[in-house]
Amino acid sequence: MKLKCFALLLFCSSGLALAASVAPALPEEPMEPAPLAAPSSAAQKLYASAKNDLLQVRVLLKNGRTQSSVGSGFMIGTSDLVVTNYHVMSQIALEPDIYVGEFVDTNGQRGSVELLAVDVLHDLAVVRVSRKGTGFFQVPELVAQLSTLNQGQYLYSLGNPLDLGFAISEGAYNGIIGRAFYDQFMFTGPINAGMSGGPNVTVDGKIAGVNVAKRTDGELVSFLVPARFVVELLNKVRLQQAQNKKTPKDFNAEVGQQLIVHQNVMVNKLLESPLAQKALGPYQVPVRESEQVRCWGRSNAKPDSPYTVDQVNCQMESAIFVSGQMQTGHVAIQHRFTRSKELDSLRFSHMLSNNFKNQLNVGNKDTRLTTPSCTEEFIANQSLSMRAVMCVRAYRKFAGLYDFALFTASTDQALMSLQSRLDTKGVSYDNGLRVSRLFLASITRGSKQ
Repeated sequence: MKLKCFALLLFCSSGLALAASVAPALPEEPMEPAPLAAPSSAAQKLYASAKNDLLQVRVLLKNGRTQSSVGSGFMIGTSDLVVTNYHVMSQIALEPDIYVGEFVDTNGQRGSVELLAVDVLHDLAVVRVSRKGTGFFQVPELVAQLSTLNQGQYLYSLGNPLDLGFAISEGAYNGIIGRAFYDQFMFTGPINAGMSGGPNVTVDGKIAGVNVAKRTDGELVSFLVPARFVVELLNKVRLQQAQNKKTPKDFNAEVGQQLIVHQNVMVNKLLESPLAQKALGPYQVPVRESEQVRCWGRSNAKPDSPYTVDQVNCQMESAIFVSGQMQTGHVAIQHRFTRSKELDSLRFSHMLSNNFKNQLNVGNKDTRLTTPSCTEEFIANQSLSMRAVMCVRAYRKFAGLYDFALFTASTDQALMSLQSRLDTKGVSYDNGLRVSRLFLASITRGSKQ
């Protein structure tokens, strides 16, 4: 049996994982963590110099102080500031009454963690701890002062993999990944769960990036947050401190504001050029194929099947991590063209009606969003009449953000039907309507205009 390829992106913080399938996920064999090779002499020197400024960052349930998730972090200069990933600290950012943080250094010293700033879009956070760094990890105040990286250049990731102890791994810089909305570096070295938020450095100890994720469907394909985003977030913290700004109790409002910014970027990028069209039978259907969005096709065509379904699925290859239970800022498109020569019109209509009703299940039990508000109408554009249902849900914690689900079914043929679906997650109400209207106008019958 030939398996279809799919990708699984794992955020490398023990206890927090995000699966982002780029095609229908199929069963796979359990995967062992990537082994850490014996360090070279250069790696040994780096680790010996850096170890006193490496931390394990833990999120604990306040009630009982039991461990909920674990990541890594690193001290900045001789200050008390630590850089880690947002997804390591997300529980504290969103639910500070339930969760609390602590650090453990390479000498076993423990202490409290205070969250100062988050960058959800680039998956970074800055915390303050009850100790100071030795000065090994230096982050300049200007992006222009960062080291330039070259393809194939050796880099070194540090952290606490799998809660086993502090470690260093070697790999190479292999350029910028273009499939996300925000730049990430590809690092062909092992980054295991628990290393999230740890530093990635050059051979001379200059910060290159921050460990963030790995692909589990390949070998040694890992990702780093570029150091320039660290510079920007640290400068924001320094400005807040200079202005004596009070740190918020929770970061829900700040996270919401950053998501509002992202959804504008996402929608503008999605619609910066006309949607492409693909032929499905006599219909033309809208799709978007770009660096951020990929499309796949499949069919159930079999000689003994009473009907045939050809399907096109398109979806973004990235989403914004908000919490272990929520990823947003995502668009997905599905088109199903069904036809039959064996079924009569009544049985065919009944089958399509059941399929359409099944599509309308938009997750009513998800308490992070309001109950869906749905509207159904029979509509027509210039060439096609359709049944259309739109369901909208508001985010309870993030004002101004909504999930839109739009379902359509053609009504012009008795033994042939086009059913389409558009999911737009984490957008403003106006942008949700904007994308939905364009989608409806782009489903046509007849040759491509």
